[in-house]
Amino acid sequence: MSTESLERIARNKNVARAAARQLSMEQLHKLSEVISEVIEQKQEEDHERLKEEADKQKKLAEIREAMNNAGLSMDDLVGEQPRKRRGRPPKNANKG
Repeated sequence: MSTESLERIARNKNVARAAARQLSMEQLHKLSEVISEVIEQKQEEDHERLKEEADKQKKLAEIREAMNNAGLSMDDLVGEQPRKRRGRPPKNANKG
């Protein structure tokens, strides 16, 4: 079954009912179990991702606070950016 079919079934109850009519009760129960497992796994992945993002934000806040306490700014860490040369490169620059 394609992703488009699953999306169509998920969006429309009547389409889902029509698809379910083609399955036996045993198949429907198995499908229900599989979908429940997928939902649970997806929730765990989302929870883990949110936890990682929160940890990252906490670390960033700690680094910013340490920088402020040390009297440093981003410019102190990065330094001066190299300037880009204007104009066209020499014609024979790519020849080796």
